[in-house]
Amino acid sequence: MQASDSGASAAELVMTVMPTDDAGARTAAKYEWQALMAAADGLRMYLDALDTDGNLVQTEVCRVLCERHEDWVALRNGDAELVSAKDFGLSFGAYTTLNSLADDGGVAHLFNRWLAMQEKASCRLVTTVGLEGPPQKLVALAEALRDRRLAGRELVSDEEHDGLLNDFGKALLKYCGGLPDRWKPPEGAPLEVIPTAEHRRQMARFLSVFSFQSRVPEDYVGHAAPSMYVQPVLDRLRSPVAAGSVWEAVASLFRARMRAAGPISTGGLPKVLAFPLGASTPTPVELEGSLASRIVTLQDIDLAIRTAIAYPAGFAQLPRLVRTSRLAVKMETGGCSDNAVERAEQLRTDYQDLWRQRLAADPVARIHQSRLHRMLLKISDTATFRVRRQTTRWGADLWRQLETELEQHEGALPDDMDIDLALGGLCELSNRCQVWFSDSFDVDQELARRRGSVGGEDS
Repeated sequence: MQASDSGASAAELVMTVMPTDDAGARTAAKYEWQALMAAADGLRMYLDALDTDGNLVQTEVCRVLCERHEDWVALRNGDAELVSAKDFGLSFGAYTTLNSLADDGGVAHLFNRWLAMQEKASCRLVTTVGLEGPPQKLVALAEALRDRRLAGRELVSDEEHDGLLNDFGKALLKYCGGLPDRWKPPEGAPLEVIPTAEHRRQMARFLSVFSFQSRVPEDYVGHAAPSMYVQPVLDRLRSPVAAGSVWEAVASLFRARMRAAGPISTGGLPKVLAFPLGASTPTPVELEGSLASRIVTLQDIDLAIRTAIAYPAGFAQLPRLVRTSRLAVKMETGGCSDNAVERAEQLRTDYQDLWRQRLAADPVARIHQSRLHRMLLKISDTATFRVRRQTTRWGADLWRQLETELEQHEGALPDDMDIDLALGGLCELSNRCQVWFSDSFDVDQELARRRGSVGGEDS
C-alpha cells in the first residue's frame, strides 16, 4: 500500500504540479481568519526552530506557501503538509454527514490535491466546526490508521470499517473533481461496485496522513491569538514586549502573502527571454523563486518579530472603543458587530425621543406603550427561541431575527411607528435587562469594570 514514487519529494511536487484552480490568492483578502491561522502555523514552525537561548537555528528549510493547491502548505525540507482552513462562523455547529465533511469541510478537495501530489504529502483540515456522527467516526479511524503508519505496520482497516470507507468513497465521488474518471469500475462491472477494495486501501492511505484540527473561531481569535500563539515565542526569546504588537506584525506578513503581495527580487519587471529555444523545464528551485510573493520563510517571521520587539509602538493595535451602556454590553457579549451596536444605540435614542413627546402630550400614551412593550417582548421570546444555541454566541443572529419578526408583525405596530422604531423599542427593553443577546450575566459588574477603565457612565 505504498504511494507511487516519481523520485520527486512532496515539497518539489507542490512547486512543479500546477493547481487545477488558483483563485485563492485573488480572494483571500476576504478570509482574515485563514491568514491568522496560517500565521499560527508559521509561529509554531518558528518556535520549533529556536534553540533554548532564542537563536534561530537553520538546520532545516522551513517555509509556508500561501494559496497554492490549498489555503496554505507547510513545507519542511522535502516534506509538505496541505492545509485547508474552513471558518463558517459560530452559527455552523458541526459536520454531521460525510457529504458535509467532504464538501463544506473541503476534505474532497484535499483528497484530490493529495492524489496530485502522488500521495506524498500529508493533509490537515483546520476548522472552527466540530464533528458528530459518521465524520467523528472517520476522524477516529484516521487517528488509528496514523498510529499504524507511524508504527510501521500495515495500513489495514477492520471489516467493520469497510462500510464507513464505502460511504466516504461515495462522498468523495460526489465532490472530488476528476475522481470518477480515476475510479472507473473494472471492465464490465456495474458502477455500484465502486469503491472497490483497492479504493478502500487508497482511502486508508489518505486517512493515515490526514488530521483534523479545531481552531479558535474568528470572533475570538483577535483576543486569544497573542497569548495562545505569540507568548510562547516571546518566552523563548525572553522578551518582555506585549504579545499584541508581535502578533500584529506576523499577522500582517501573512495577510500580504495570502494576497500574493510579498516582495520579489525582480519587483514588477517583465520577463524577458524567459523561454528561449533550447531552454529546459524550470527546476523546483526556480519555480519556488517565482512563487516568492506567496512564501513566508522563517527568516521573514524572525525579522517581523524582532522588528516588533524593537519598535512595539509601530505594530500596536488600535484600542477598542469601550461602550458603557447596558445595551452595548449585552450586544457585544452576544457577538454583535460594532456597526450593529451603533445602529442599535441610535434606534434606541429615536425610540426614546418618540415616547418622550407622546407621554408629555397624551395622558393614555403610557397604556399604549405598555401594550407595545408586551408585544415586543413576545417577539423577542419567539426570535430567541429560533436562534438560541448552547455552545456558540447567537447575539448577531438574534439581531437579524428580531428585524425579520418585526417585518412579519408590521401591521400590528402603532400607526406612527415603523420597523426601525420598533427595533429601537427592543433595544430600550434590552437596556432595561428585559431582552438579552446571550445568556444572562451580571451586567452591573461588567459595567463597573468598564467604567473603571474609562470613567464612563451608563446611559
